[in-house]
Amino acid sequence: MARESIPTVLVADDQADVREALRLLLKSEGVACVGAASPAQALEAVGRRDFTCALIDGNYSRDTTSGEEGLDLLESLRRQAPDMPVVMMTAWGNVPLAVQAMRRGAADFIEKPWDNARLMSVLRAQIALSDSTRRQRRLEAENALLRDSSSSELIAESAAMRRVVAMVERIAPSDANVLVLGENGTGKGVIAQYLHQRSARAAQALVKVNMGGIAESVFESEMFGHVRGAYTDAKSERIGRFELADGGTLFLDEVGNVPASQQPKLLRVLEDGEFERLGSSHTQHVNVRLVSATNADLQGEVAAGRFRRDLLYRLNTFEVSLPPLRERTEDILPLARSFLAHSAQRYGRASLRLAASAERALQGWHWPGNVRELQHLMERAALLAEHDQVTAAALSFGAAPEAAQTLDQMTLDQAEAWLVKRALDRCDGNLQHAADALGITRQSLYRRMAKHALRDVSGDAQVG
Repeated sequence: MARESIPTVLVADDQADVREALRLLLKSEGVACVGAASPAQALEAVGRRDFTCALIDGNYSRDTTSGEEGLDLLESLRRQAPDMPVVMMTAWGNVPLAVQAMRRGAADFIEKPWDNARLMSVLRAQIALSDSTRRQRRLEAENALLRDSSSSELIAESAAMRRVVAMVERIAPSDANVLVLGENGTGKGVIAQYLHQRSARAAQALVKVNMGGIAESVFESEMFGHVRGAYTDAKSERIGRFELADGGTLFLDEVGNVPASQQPKLLRVLEDGEFERLGSSHTQHVNVRLVSATNADLQGEVAAGRFRRDLLYRLNTFEVSLPPLRERTEDILPLARSFLAHSAQRYGRASLRLAASAERALQGWHWPGNVRELQHLMERAALLAEHDQVTAAALSFGAAPEAAQTLDQMTLDQAEAWLVKRALDRCDGNLQHAADALGITRQSLYRRMAKHALRDVSGDAQVG
């Protein structure tokens, strides 16, 4: 995890004995301490790591008592780490200086020599405030991203999907990066969620990012975050996706769309676990398990010079290839029933079920849109079905694609259903003309229409 559970205070004071006394006091109270002997050292320390809060002296140069050095450091710290509370401390405390410190952003003010109980009371209050602020910012960022924590059902009755699930079960407990390959709509996001739920990180966040939806101009801000003022419209700081996923899993969908100019930055965080927010020199560390997905041929993209080979090696420690729905026909009806049940519950139609004609139609379709197409089809059916049964007539399949693009991907039954339907459409429903075009008898055409639930054969079709 990037953020330690023990609070850490930055103590900036030019006197070594003061820094040591404060270190021992804080250690006895279970608080870590990092010392800095000058404003420059303090700013350098904040640039290297996060602190829960800072306790700074008012004066650093010999024979100075104005407190201006401390006030300047205070302002610099507020600019560099706006979420870090700063408590100012000086041996020359007075009301005007305290007022100035508070006006410039100090969280509190303590005089030297300090009272241990008073000092720890102030620091504990600021530590609690800092932790609360960070939790609130993280929660707001997660809500803004609409992180989906719902479970998706993984149905795997077909042999092809059983092999996929067996592989996922083996690799899920590891922290190895996984690249999920498959056509659009095959369920790559479901596999990513399944991997996360069966990993040691299941109690932490699964943060999903559609890389195809992130413009190159905002890539760094989206992935790594930014500080206030990093660019014109950066009115406040932003937590990036990597930071949100710290300790958990980051799912990069459509990873093949990462711009070439941003690929080295992604590679760096995958190799070292390090990044900087846009506009900041402070290096942050994260511990993230990466799952990526694409329907692109990344090896071909590497050969064409559009995707870095070393980045691909970081992504595909393991590769999981998802079969298209047309190659896992045993899963079609279980998936359809599951999707229909969810949609029926959503729309208050719990008694809906699939009719035999609908089941035949579902099995005869070629599914160019894969599981996603089936899910959307069942949602439409839950709305359009006139009775408690979803019949073939309630299924609104899309237009069939061109044969040259799909016949080589169809089963024999799917190809037959496609050819019969195309002949019927071309002949405007005239059965005799369609049978002649297919080179079969009208009775053979009736049998094939019944088999594929293409038309109600009781008599509503034309017979020329």
